[in-house]
Amino acid sequence: MDSMNFDANTFGHRLRHYRRRRGLTLDALGALIGRPGPYLSMVENGKKEPRLSQISALAAALDVTLEDLLAPEAPSRRAELEIELERAQSTLPDLGLPYLRPSARLSDEVLAHLVGLYQRLNEGPRPQPVTAGEVRRVNGEMTRELREADGYLEEVEKAAAIALGKSGYPGTGPLSSRNLIDLAGALGFEIRSVEDVPTSLRSITDLNNKVIYIAQRNELRTRQARKAILQTLGGFVLGHSEPATYDGFLRQRRETAYFASAVLVPEAAAIPFLLEAKRQRDLSIEDLREVFYVSYETSAHRMANLATRNLEFRSHLVVSDEEGIALKAYENDRVPFPRDADGGVEAQRLCREWAARAAFRSSDRFSLHYQYTDTSAGSFFCSTYLEPETGSNAVTFGVAFDDARFFRGRETENRRVSGCPDEPCCRTPTGAVAVQWSGRVRASARAHARIIGLLSPDPYPSIDLAEIYEIVERYQPKTG
Repeated sequence: MDSMNFDANTFGHRLRHYRRRRGLTLDALGALIGRPGPYLSMVENGKKEPRLSQISALAAALDVTLEDLLAPEAPSRRAELEIELERAQSTLPDLGLPYLRPSARLSDEVLAHLVGLYQRLNEGPRPQPVTAGEVRRVNGEMTRELREADGYLEEVEKAAAIALGKSGYPGTGPLSSRNLIDLAGALGFEIRSVEDVPTSLRSITDLNNKVIYIAQRNELRTRQARKAILQTLGGFVLGHSEPATYDGFLRQRRETAYFASAVLVPEAAAIPFLLEAKRQRDLSIEDLREVFYVSYETSAHRMANLATRNLEFRSHLVVSDEEGIALKAYENDRVPFPRDADGGVEAQRLCREWAARAAFRSSDRFSLHYQYTDTSAGSFFCSTYLEPETGSNAVTFGVAFDDARFFRGRETENRRVSGCPDEPCCRTPTGAVAVQWSGRVRASARAHARIIGLLSPDPYPSIDLAEIYEIVERYQPKTG
């Protein structure tokens, strides 16, 4: 046979199925087509590929159609399990185990168990559960590394530039859906948007058929869809394998997020634009967002990535929620972020006087909030935007006072003083208010989410493999 879709193992099982249904022995069937029984035994075991003329003769002898014999599906659940076991033993790395023939002595239950074990092995190592202390340690270490690199990951920038060359991106304006599809195609992948990708997943990749499934979001035209696809492609471009440690897991997440941002806002296209804006003293995250049609957060990240290396000033960036909890953070300008014992900023509460929290109390909370904040480490100028795409989290980008002269909004009269984290500042009630209400107020906290977090067995996102396999099976390209 000279067909890319022909699978000798599946064909052999279908041949055996129809031969037994007719009540023929190997020798009896061989006599009907002029071939010896041992030859047919090798065909049924997937060891020989018959010529098309022989398949036609077999179909006639068994009184079935060519389509019946050549169908790509296993003829029964038992046959499917035997095929999967054969395939697993031939495709997985050598485990030092003897070959196990899926003979009739193995029950369906045993076969299903063996196939399940092989599938689990094929998924690669899963990072082992870690303690909260280990999570903090790794996070603190990565925070220091990013600060020492001035927010710039050179190898990922290079990989993004190479990928852009494959996408047909012209160098200005937003990365189009056509560019994105071309980039995926250049890497050997097809993108498909489907309705039932779980909300907990950004994508599902069928490695066998090279298809990336994402949730159906307006035909790939939204910012979220582009970023989800690029993060997935970034893992392949950067050569990521399944992480064996939580450290590896976090580093891969950081690299793929950086890759996606570097493709959406390319360094080569962004730098001339930003340098001109700096020359005119009119730098703005908002302009970067509009030119490249990305989220405010992505624009802020790219400004922080490129600022020190290309624009010659230092900066800080923090994404926080309405309670002031830092979700993401970076700085190389010595802004006094609150930190845990390992140096991490994430999960720490920001001062109420900072722009990131003052923006929520603004009379026009969905406009850009500009503010100067005096701290123990000096004065800083910040712009904060409450981004609907992230559930109205606050995205704050800031620089030291002296560098505010390059930014739009520097004329603001908003100015606050923060003593955090070195003084009680906004956290401990003082004065007459403290005297009046001490011991006379009781508050009831919403604790469910925090308790669930503490009860979680490990920090890795949960993945329902049964649901994922069903989706891939449902949408896999049809053959035959």
